[in-house]
Amino acid sequence: MSTRRKFLYGSLFSSAAVLAGKKLFAATDQVPAPVKDQAIVISTWDFGQAANAEAWKVLQPGGKALDAVEAGVKVPEADPNNQSVGYGGLPDRDGRVTLDACIMDERYNCGSVMCLEHIMHPISVARLVMEKTPHIVLVGDGALQFALANGFKKENLLTPKSEHDWKEWLKTSKYEPVMNIENKLYKKEEGPMPGGPNNHDTIGMIAMDNNGDLSGACTTSGMAFKLHGRVGDSPIIGAGLYVDNEIGAATSSGVGEEVIRIVGSHLVVELMRQGYAPEAACKKAVERIIRRNPEKAKNIQVGFLAMNKKGQYGAYALQKGFTYSVKSGKEDKIYTSKSIY
Repeated sequence: MSTRRKFLYGSLFSSAAVLAGKKLFAATDQVPAPVKDQAIVISTWDFGQAANAEAWKVLQPGGKALDAVEAGVKVPEADPNNQSVGYGGLPDRDGRVTLDACIMDERYNCGSVMCLEHIMHPISVARLVMEKTPHIVLVGDGALQFALANGFKKENLLTPKSEHDWKEWLKTSKYEPVMNIENKLYKKEEGPMPGGPNNHDTIGMIAMDNNGDLSGACTTSGMAFKLHGRVGDSPIIGAGLYVDNEIGAATSSGVGEEVIRIVGSHLVVELMRQGYAPEAACKKAVERIIRRNPEKAKNIQVGFLAMNKKGQYGAYALQKGFTYSVKSGKEDKIYTSKSIY
């Protein structure tokens, strides 16, 4: 073949390769189209069903998972009949309602508030910490001042019912956590439960939107009648909530001190990274709590809830009675998780 012919063939193939490369890069630069019916939201406990319904109003028309989880958990935060989250939450032993919350999006952005008083929606303050400050955590009076400076109103969060229950508790000041309070093991209208308060129920929520992005939120009024200033796992990124958009997300409910000791939600996500299904990953985390202190584990409740990038979900708990709620285009159900004991 002549030198001129070789040159022409070479130029032709080079041009084709360049054009193909341009097409390839153009395709990968495009934002993927939303996937129909991919959206799903899961949350802890029976009362998560009402929260899921609110989150679904954001997800169903194609909204972002971050907006959905914030909107969803605001429902129990504003419910005076829920004595474990937000307004109406049982106070600490000094009679002060202190709230904890955190939020995390698909890009590892996260925000948290701890020991926040007088603000109805701590989850929205946590989101502002994430979006408007260089910090992740604000606590106590600093968190309150930040909230007020950003337009939140100071309110009395201690309802007559919670104040009554606190005064009844003061008669004995006996502190014995009771398991699975939100799973109807007692009737709230009967007054304070024997032996102790609603100590360890929280709402943790995880959502996937139609773009396949994950976000999570967790909010609580913490252990009832706790020492003032006590903070559990709920507002701690990696303990009460963790989101890794490549792998999945996890949240927890129960005695927060035990979740913190194993950095529980992060552990569940890392187990999913190793190939465990969500339920199996939650079970492994529960088993680690048992290995750390077998005798104590028999008398407390901790439950984990997780979802992977495929939209598969699962939960596991120490004790029977841990429930979780699921909402998607295909189902709207409450499930009871499996447990060790």
